[in-house]
Amino acid sequence: MTRLFGTDGVRGQANGLLTAELALQLAQAAAVVLGHQQADGRRPTAVIARDPRISGDFIAAAVEAGLASAGVDVYDAGVLPTPAAAFLVADLDADFGVMISASHNPAPDNGIKFLARGGKKLDDALEDAIETELNAPKHRPVGPDVGRIQRFADAEDRYIVHLLQSLPHRLDGLKVVLDCANGAASGCSPQVFSDAGAEIVVIGADPDGNNINDGCGSTHLELLQAAVLEHGAHLGIAHDGDADRCLAVDHEGTVVDGDQIMAIMAVALNGAGRLKDSTLVATVMSNLGLKLALREAGISLRETAVGDRYVLEGMRDGGFSLGGEQSGHVIFADYATTGDGVLTGLQLAAQVALTGRSLKELATIMTKLPQVLINVKGVDKGSVNSDDEVQRAVREAQAALGETGRVLLRPSGTEPVVRVMVEAADMVTAERTAETLAGIVQNQLALEPA
Repeated sequence: MTRLFGTDGVRGQANGLLTAELALQLAQAAAVVLGHQQADGRRPTAVIARDPRISGDFIAAAVEAGLASAGVDVYDAGVLPTPAAAFLVADLDADFGVMISASHNPAPDNGIKFLARGGKKLDDALEDAIETELNAPKHRPVGPDVGRIQRFADAEDRYIVHLLQSLPHRLDGLKVVLDCANGAASGCSPQVFSDAGAEIVVIGADPDGNNINDGCGSTHLELLQAAVLEHGAHLGIAHDGDADRCLAVDHEGTVVDGDQIMAIMAVALNGAGRLKDSTLVATVMSNLGLKLALREAGISLRETAVGDRYVLEGMRDGGFSLGGEQSGHVIFADYATTGDGVLTGLQLAAQVALTGRSLKELATIMTKLPQVLINVKGVDKGSVNSDDEVQRAVREAQAALGETGRVLLRPSGTEPVVRVMVEAADMVTAERTAETLAGIVQNQLALEPA
């Protein structure tokens, strides 16, 4: 049986995979697995938030109905970022939370992601328990034991105050362009940057339910780049639909990605004595330039599998304070339990204000090495780490590249695909090496025709 939960909750086309019926049943199951009756008999509590895509209305209604029917009191926080939902679960000391969003996906998609007590992502065991509970007899309290649904009136204010309290320096004198992806941060991100003292120009902050991530936000940076140049801004910040990501643009319109943001923040936090064990946690897909820059700064890099959940696990295991991904999921463990695009943007802008240096200058701490990624399709991905010829070719390629290059062969989690990634000192070498390795993988591991 195919697992219902993916890498980040249950996600699919609204009214396709993700129906109101499934949303209600998932909520009822989660109420049993995550809801805990209090010793004094009080009902369990849950916080629910969503991004502004149009299907969020009926999915949120179904989730709230499912929770309340299973005896959970629901606090409806309305449209807010995923990290805001996580913060509010902890701030309210709720038993769990629900975020309805498909993140950077287009508007027809949606998703349901559950958060455990403290605002933490669920581990596989809890997700499996919810799936199992879907087929169990339903918990149906009656009379006064059913849950109540109420509006979480000050949810956004609490989140904004929390973000402002994290700032090491105000943003007075900075001009910042914000691209909110017509998503969940369209209200709170402009408010918090303005409250922090920045002069702001806002784009992508007019959600209509259908335009989320549509040609804007962190997956489409062209509008932000143009706006930064047009308005003569010091920098630009881009979120995705649920605002758990942040990418940036410097005053010349050059993109500053998640690896560069992590390099800037790791060095800043280490200098302030706030980078636990002088260590950053990032995935194996981060650019080798990040590792080289950190080594130069006396900072260690702990690598994890791809996915922010694995970054979080790595951070929790070592008690580390900073981690993230090249895509812009950056996790500040002192302030958040997940990636927070608004928080990351604030912290990055604060470094510009604090140091008096441009974002372009700060980003020079890291030199991005040319990176080539080739997806080799129709191959036996399970043999990529055991095939002698493939592994010999990898060793030879790595030896030829030396310390200024890297080879990574990674099987896809969902398709018969092997991803061949090569970094090198120059693009020509990276492309040539990647194409050679991709050809060997194709020849050695090709699947027989059905």
